[in-house]
Amino acid sequence: MIRETIVTTRSRSGERHIAPMGATVIEGGYLLQPFRPSRTLDNLVDTQIGVINFTDDVRLIAACVLGKRVPVETQKATHIDCPRLVGALSHDEITVEKVEDHPQRPRIFCKTYHSEGHHRFLGMNRAKAAVLEAAVLVSRLHILPDDKVDAEMAYLAIAVEKTAGPEEQEAWEWMVEAVAAHRRQRDDRSSPDPTVS
Repeated sequence: MIRETIVTTRSRSGERHIAPMGATVIEGGYLLQPFRPSRTLDNLVDTQIGVINFTDDVRLIAACVLGKRVPVETQKATHIDCPRLVGALSHDEITVEKVEDHPQRPRIFCKTYHSEGHHRFLGMNRAKAAVLEAAVLVSRLHILPDDKVDAEMAYLAIAVEKTAGPEEQEAWEWMVEAVAAHRRQRDDRSSPDPTVS
């Protein structure tokens, strides 16, 4: 089972890093497989600690995928010297047990050192799931055909239209604009330069 999470890590100098990441549940902890290059990977290898944050704030996940700067409050985790999200529903503090190197996606086996709950989960919202799926699509625009992206975005839009609150609507609009921006940039690169004869 893969859980969509926000992973917080820090560098050796203490600089925090926040990244969305699928965390595969394994016995006693998680398997993380960040793509290279990755600051999360570098930080986990360097410090051997991190925090798996569980949140239903899809704006944060969308912002991370798109590289948007949004205010994110963190504080020191309870038992390890690593930041955690203040707004997380819960978090798991992890320690790195083993790293299997790979040129594209190293496998980082982590043990759960401490788990803690913070906020009550208020129920399912289909728009949150739709934004999360759209964020995955947007992260793969460079490898997916346009017709597949269009079909999936059209289907996901139904859930957003029916169930989104203001935060989900804003995050969805970011995703739609990201698809459009990607295509504009791609088309600009492939268009012949009219000044060249």
